[in-house]
Amino acid sequence: MQTALFDYPLPPERIAQTPATRRDASRLFVLPRACGEAVTSGWTHRHFAELPEFLRPGDCLVLNDARVIPGRLTGHKDTGGRVLFTLLRPLPTDGSNAMRWEALTRSSKPLRLEVPIRCGNALEVRPARHIREGLWEVDLTPVDASRTVEDALSEVGQLPLPPYIRRPDPMPEDEERYQTVFATHWGAAAAPTAGLHFTEELLDTLRQRGVHIATLTLDVGWGTFAPIRTEAIEDHTLCAEQYTVPAATAETIATTRRNGGRVIAVGTTVVRTLETTATDDGAITPGEGASPLYIQPGRRFRVVDALLTNFHMPRSSLLVLVAAFGGRAQVLAAYDEALRTGYRFLSYGDAMLILPAPVSSGTA
Repeated sequence: MQTALFDYPLPPERIAQTPATRRDASRLFVLPRACGEAVTSGWTHRHFAELPEFLRPGDCLVLNDARVIPGRLTGHKDTGGRVLFTLLRPLPTDGSNAMRWEALTRSSKPLRLEVPIRCGNALEVRPARHIREGLWEVDLTPVDASRTVEDALSEVGQLPLPPYIRRPDPMPEDEERYQTVFATHWGAAAAPTAGLHFTEELLDTLRQRGVHIATLTLDVGWGTFAPIRTEAIEDHTLCAEQYTVPAATAETIATTRRNGGRVIAVGTTVVRTLETTATDDGAITPGEGASPLYIQPGRRFRVVDALLTNFHMPRSSLLVLVAAFGGRAQVLAAYDEALRTGYRFLSYGDAMLILPAPVSSGTA
């Protein structure tokens, strides 16, 4: 399938540079799921705080509780030269106090293998393997051996906002707003952005209405957001990302399906994790693993009934996944309508809810 079929014009001014004044003040574009190239009616424009109107008692909302690491680092060589690192994804390690990450690097002079670079007084970064220009595997080691890498990163790192948020430095509110309110498990290089719209109050409202809330973890890497550069989407590959699905989540989903409820995935990361761990009959296998799953049109979704997501970049695997779920023509027509009606796009932007047809407020 040609990558050009997943292209659309995205004016730079439509890319949200700051979060909404309140998390659930974002807009919500609700549309029915379609098959094939059909474009169906039934779109509605709401606000995220109205999400409970579209869910039913007995539905299950599945959240990704990954927590973004402060993975933007500034280091200095012994010579005084500055090096910038952006941590992309964790790599297997030998269980020592060091952690190995794949990282983007920027330096006036080439890095040297195994020559340590100090980040403040807390962390040492040692280039371990050169992948290609500007991309290295690096080992992170706390300067104080009694501390963890997580502690050291928290002291010297900054949140790695996406490159399309064109601000020289994070704002103080980014520390809160680029994390979900339910972020728990440390290890993601980027936020599961569909979850950024939720407040604790909104989650409580959903629970009171009888909606089940379940969590899993997928450590989001930057590779997920990389544009597709091949002519055909089938020639693109995704890096595997680590996931954990608790037994309680698998059981909650099983109970939901058994009782006729719907499974609503909050974000593409949740879709990938659930579909990775689902059996042919829709049962979820709990446990840990790594998912390289690349979802494309034509896939049969085994467990996910509805999808809550943000608006994604043209020619991205994220848009391909959403199109595979909601129908390519339907989703791209909705994107055109969202641009026409002033929606904000990408990480700090507005949300889209794709439900099984028909869609009607309060009775969906």
